[in-house]
Amino acid sequence: MSEPPPVVAVVRRVLPASPAVAYEAWLDVEAMAEWMCPYPARATRIELDARVGGRYVIDIEDEGFELSVAGEYLLLDRPHRLSFTWTSSTWTSGEPDSVVTVEFEPHGDDKTLMTIRHEQLPADVVDGHERGWALIAQQLEESMQSRLQV
Repeated sequence: MSEPPPVVAVVRRVLPASPAVAYEAWLDVEAMAEWMCPYPARATRIELDARVGGRYVIDIEDEGFELSVAGEYLLLDRPHRLSFTWTSSTWTSGEPDSVVTVEFEPHGDDKTLMTIRHEQLPADVVDGHERGWALIAQQLEESMQSRLQV
């Protein structure tokens, strides 16, 4: 019997900043508060210990529903790639942590192709996570554009 295919959500987006700037946005609590949760959800608390083995917690409020996502940093390769485990307080107890890897590649003049790859997701949440990451990527792009206009 063959193994089931890996359960993965992948999102790509061109950002209006260099890979170094795009990478740092993922480790900046104030910046993340603007873009990390797909609207209308919002982060009510973000704690980051951005080092390999360090943990993060994001508390989220989504139209009266509260949840948390948390995990551990697995890789911090500035400004190319970062990777971290991801688990949600809404998932069934005992679900293994999923893994998010974000890659940053130069794309034209001072732009970045960002790829978010979320692996080992529970099968019933893949579509929702892909939609969520697409919205988050869009919000990150919009946040960067507004910061560039200041």
